[in-house]
Amino acid sequence: MHNMFDTDVQLLKNKVLTAVARHAFEGKLDPVSVMGISKEIIPDGSDPTMRCCIYKERAIIDERVKIAMGGDPEKTAIVQVLPIACDECPVDGMVVTDNCRGCIAHRCINACPRNAITFGANRKAHIDKSLCINCGKCRDACSYSAIIKRTRPCINACKPNALSTDPKTFKAVISENKCISCGQCVYQCPFGAIMDRSFITNAIRILQESENNTKYHVYAVVAPAIASQYDSVPGMSTEKAVTGIKELGFHSVIEAAWGGDMVAYMEAKELVEKGFLTSSCCPAFYNYIHKNYPTIVPDISSNPSPMAQMGKVLKEMDPGCKVVFIGPCIAKKDEQQRRAENVDVVLTFEELQALFDSRDIDISSLPATPLDNASYFGRIFARSGGLVEAVAEALKEHGIPEDQFKADPIVCNGLAECDRALFMKKVGKLENNFIEGMCCEGGCIGGPACINHNPKDAMEVTRYGKTAVEQTIKSAISVLDGFGEEQ
Repeated sequence: MHNMFDTDVQLLKNKVLTAVARHAFEGKLDPVSVMGISKEIIPDGSDPTMRCCIYKERAIIDERVKIAMGGDPEKTAIVQVLPIACDECPVDGMVVTDNCRGCIAHRCINACPRNAITFGANRKAHIDKSLCINCGKCRDACSYSAIIKRTRPCINACKPNALSTDPKTFKAVISENKCISCGQCVYQCPFGAIMDRSFITNAIRILQESENNTKYHVYAVVAPAIASQYDSVPGMSTEKAVTGIKELGFHSVIEAAWGGDMVAYMEAKELVEKGFLTSSCCPAFYNYIHKNYPTIVPDISSNPSPMAQMGKVLKEMDPGCKVVFIGPCIAKKDEQQRRAENVDVVLTFEELQALFDSRDIDISSLPATPLDNASYFGRIFARSGGLVEAVAEALKEHGIPEDQFKADPIVCNGLAECDRALFMKKVGKLENNFIEGMCCEGGCIGGPACINHNPKDAMEVTRYGKTAVEQTIKSAISVLDGFGEEQ
């Protein structure tokens, strides 16, 4: 089962989440039981496999357990650094490697604007860190590529530049003013020193207090990116995973892609009315606009994300129900806390797998339970370009001819492309009238909390989309009385 994970960091995370979930299902979340989880994972007599000794490994696991249980309630940030685990990465900056030949051209010296480079008795270049500004001009000038810029993986992954290094402790520090909760640093940190807060115990409590869905119904709203997780693994499938989710105790499993159909239909109409729009589906993109391009905030689509839209619909159809969203996105946790009041808990695919493991549910052995809520267009929201394709279809289904309004979208795959488009809009040079912004490379299928990041993920999502029973957006949303007509 666990060969599904990309890295051993994810496997360790799974062990902690699974243990916490098992304790929660068994009603053993008292302090004594919880403090014993690290010994369950690393028993007495074990050899250290990650750190200097098992005692430090256990101490780190204790911190991971805390954040797996929701973390410090006074710290509201979704993405947090575990200082005790952050101590192995080299300090950032320009570094002279062994490739330095001690040449006499000294191009590196001549290129340095701060006179930070000298040559010692061994004729090798030396960089004075107190003078270096990490501009990289020496690196570019070196004939032997002997100078490199060493950047911590977490900082390199953080495109909003929210991560820095404490100059005294050399620990990673996250600026909440800049962080957009995209979670890329969580996936990229090789030591697992950055984690996303988990609300897995909240989901378990909701399931248990429903008393087998007799007091209220608990719905699992599953992101369409799930096709990229299970359909690419031999012996597994999305349909089998749906069966597993129901075995966890959920009343029903609903496609978030169905909400995608609704959003595309509404967003197409809004685009025509306003003339320019940015998408609102990616919460990290939404956060990035608010923190970096406040003048563009009014141009963000007023429609909710597919997750929030499904929560709204379910709460209207079944008052008193509980909604748990399951997907690849860490930023969805931030969205749920700030503006998706109709969604009770957000779980990631990593946390879903931990729930399966805590209940000893083997997906490969289960029968299939098909999903039939959404259309092809709602399902392809999971990959970059899918939203644009869905909005184009919605414009056609609204009956809006091109001579009346022509959509001219730009697909932004990853935060760098998002930033470029937003900047062009800010300075009045963007020719397009719709920005599809996805902060993760590839779209939601590149989400940091995916179990695996398979290069075939986009193909799996498209294939899964083509299996949809509903062939149009209107046919998918027509079951909601009057939805298409009202919008």
